Amino acid sequence: MNLDATGAGALIVVLVMALVTLATRWGGVLVMAFVPISDRVRQFITAMSGSVLVAIVAPMAWQGDSGARLALLATAVTMLVLKKPLPAIAAGIAVAALVRQF
Repeated sequence: MNLDATGAGALIVVLVMALVTLATRWGGVLVMAFVPISDRVRQFITAMSGSVLVAIVAPMAWQGDSGARLALLATAVTMLVLKKPLPAIAAGIAVAALVRQF
């Protein structure tokens, strides 16, 4: 199936993506309404956020350029020192921008 990416085709793509996003979000809420939140389920949910973060960061560390690697290093060091995510994110963005600028 080919869909024109200009005009109405782009609007159709955006609407379909919005519907899929809504279906997955509402579906997750619907499924979790039937799952009792025990300690084991709570631990699973807590661990999932960390595993998603690793799934995003690991390919960048493995295949990224020097700007990405130095940004990850700056973010990690800042987080270990300050233990606050916002300054760590800002440091990573600043390092990536500076490395790529020069």
